Amino acid sequence: MKQILLSVLILNTSSFIYSQQTNQSKLIDNYIKEIIKNNQIPGLALGIIKNDKIVFEQYYGIENLEDKKNVSPSSMFRVYSTSKLMSNVGVFQLIEQGKLSLEDNVSKYVDNLPQDWQNVKVKNLLTHSSGIPDFIYFNDILPEDTNDKVIERLAKEKMDFATGNEYRYNQTNYMLLTMIIEKITSESFNDFIITHQLSDVKDQVYFSSNSLENIPNRVQKYIYNPTTKQYDKSTFNDGMRAHSANGLAITLPAFLKWSNHLNNNALLTQKTKEMMWKPFDFANKKDIFAYGWEISTLNKTLSYGFSGGNVSAYRVYPQSNMSIIIMSNGYNFFPVQNLIINHIAGIVDKNLINHYTLAEESIISEFSKKNNPKAEKNYYNIKANNPKWNFESTLNIIGYSLQNTARIDEAIKIFALNAKEHPQSSNAYNSLGDSYFSAKNYILSLKNYKKSLELDPQNTNAVNMISKIEDLIKKK
Repeated sequence: MKQILLSVLILNTSSFIYSQQTNQSKLIDNYIKEIIKNNQIPGLALGIIKNDKIVFEQYYGIENLEDKKNVSPSSMFRVYSTSKLMSNVGVFQLIEQGKLSLEDNVSKYVDNLPQDWQNVKVKNLLTHSSGIPDFIYFNDILPEDTNDKVIERLAKEKMDFATGNEYRYNQTNYMLLTMIIEKITSESFNDFIITHQLSDVKDQVYFSSNSLENIPNRVQKYIYNPTTKQYDKSTFNDGMRAHSANGLAITLPAFLKWSNHLNNNALLTQKTKEMMWKPFDFANKKDIFAYGWEISTLNKTLSYGFSGGNVSAYRVYPQSNMSIIIMSNGYNFFPVQNLIINHIAGIVDKNLINHYTLAEESIISEFSKKNNPKAEKNYYNIKANNPKWNFESTLNIIGYSLQNTARIDEAIKIFALNAKEHPQSSNAYNSLGDSYFSAKNYILSLKNYKKSLELDPQNTNAVNMISKIEDLIKKK
């Protein structure tokens, strides 16, 4: 009798868990479909791991707009800067093996570095605190240039800031990490990462930072053209030196396997992971970043991850034993990968429901709809119910998203709303000045730049723009 009761209890419990997971899956699926519709995302793949099990794995839309091939488990999405996570793990595998130290100078492994770079350490590369110039800002550096040639060219430039002082995202850091890995292992970067992290899925990954390279099953990234109101293929080519920074293309099943290996300490020990996720001590005491990983906090729960190309993101929540992967290939208004992850985290784990981030997502969603009369009303309703919530940066981002998609009149309204809501913000008036300048309304642009400068006398952009506008007015 006891055995029968126990069996019934197990059956009922299993049915409840299955029903709960089914409801979660429906909520997630409906939410993603709505996001895809609102943002005109051509294709997307989403995977969720909870308690070491894949609880959600779905594919939406098409790989590319030319042949309309559906996204599937064989679709290799280029994850752009999310590639850095595999690079970070590779560096810490070498640290764990005693072949490398965070305190090692880069010059120990890379020859002929400029004098200003001599005190840059491995830890500074991982935390983007090196101060070394970023090669992406120099048009005379070509994709086919050798690493030595890139270093020779950058040696002519001053350091961006004192090493260790601050966080400033920088692709040169990962070029140097690649050189260090290859020096220590005598392997190519690609082979090292595939052998030590992706060997069981090696037919589902490919490294290339050339968007034009024809690779079977690689998903094409699209960039929305506000003039034609259509998507254009991405044509960026950063060369082989960028493989560690943005070159990985990977299927969702392969990424899910990699995530499980990371979570189960098959790639790194728990102690090493904790070292990798420890906040770096920046000299400015302001910036927060781990050793190659972004640190996020949702309802006091820490998570670690990174995003890439505004189309991919990975986040792991050690306390909740959960990981989320999203990969897509374009958007027409606002990069939503981080909003999606925050939203889904709350669906899967109720402890991660955050009403501020949900409100922020609602505000962005409503303003993304063209000339939506409900958008401002929605914003004021949210503010009325939560008067202490501040959405200055959110409104600012929305404004620039509108401006960048040729919806300048709507952008001006958003920036004006932001200035009204935050009358003591120099940045709000600076942005309003930017939007009026884009609309060639130089009188109102000048007025708002002057207001911005009045609130912040250190605003050099306002100083430069005031001078520029006054010159334009004189010439008329």
